[in-house]
Amino acid sequence: MVRIRVLVVDDHRIFAESLAAALAAEPDVDVAAAGSGPAALRCLERGAAEGRAFDVMLIDADLGAALPLSGHPNHHPVAVPDHPGADQDGLVDGISLVAGVRTGHAGVRTVVLAEKDDPRRAALALQAGASGWVAKDCSLQRLLAVIRGVLRDETHLPPALLTGVLRELTAARKHRTESERLVESLTPREREVLRCMVAGLGRKAVAERLFLSPHTVRTHMQNVLGKLGVHSTLAAVALARRAGVGPADLVPGDVVERGGQLA
Repeated sequence: MVRIRVLVVDDHRIFAESLAAALAAEPDVDVAAAGSGPAALRCLERGAAEGRAFDVMLIDADLGAALPLSGHPNHHPVAVPDHPGADQDGLVDGISLVAGVRTGHAGVRTVVLAEKDDPRRAALALQAGASGWVAKDCSLQRLLAVIRGVLRDETHLPPALLTGVLRELTAARKHRTESERLVESLTPREREVLRCMVAGLGRKAVAERLFLSPHTVRTHMQNVLGKLGVHSTLAAVALARRAGVGPADLVPGDVVERGGQLA
C-alpha cells in the first residue's frame, strides 16, 4: 500500500492534534503536526533527510494571525530562513509558508485550511503555490478527497469561491502587467538598486555593494520611487515583487534594514 504522508500546520494545538488523529485513522495516511512555520520547515527537512518526505501539507490560513496577513497593504512579508529579508523566526503566516514550501520543497503539495471563504486570500494562496483552499468545517471525507486529488495535480476550491477567485487573479494579472511596465522604465543601475531594496539593504549597504557614494545611492533611490510612482521603499518593494523582481543576493556582512520610508 502506498502511504500518504501529511503534515498539519496550525498554531491551535487542539485542532491540529485532533485533525492529525482523525487523518491517522485512515489505513494509507501517516500524519505529523507542527504548530508554526519554522517547526513545519524543520519537519520537512527532517522527513526528507530520513527518506520519509511529506506529500501534502495542510496549512492554517490564519497561522501567525497576530501579524498582518500576506498581501495586505501593510504586511511585511516574512520569508524562508536564509532568504534575504527573513527574520530570526523564519516563516510566520500561512500564505508566506505556502510560498516558502514551493521554493524549498517543490514536491510537497500545500492545501490551505480556512475558517471562512475569502476570494482575495484564496487567490493569494493559489498565486503562492497552494493546490487547494478548504473550509475547516468540511467533512473528513471531503478533506481526504482533496488530499488525494492534489496528489493527482488537481486544484481544489469551494464552488462558491470560483468566480471571486477568478476575478482576483484577473485583477492581479493586470496589476502585474502594470508593475512590469513601470520596472522596465528603470535604467540598469536603478534596477540594481531596486533589487538591493527588495533584499532589505539600506542606503549605506547599497553604496558599499555598488561602489557608489551614499548621496548617489539616495539619488538613485529617489529616481526609482519617482518612476514607480510610489512614496516609500516598502511600496517600491511590493511593486517590484508583483513584477517578479527578485532580491539581490546577500553576502556576509550585509546589514538588512526594516522600514518603509526612504532613508
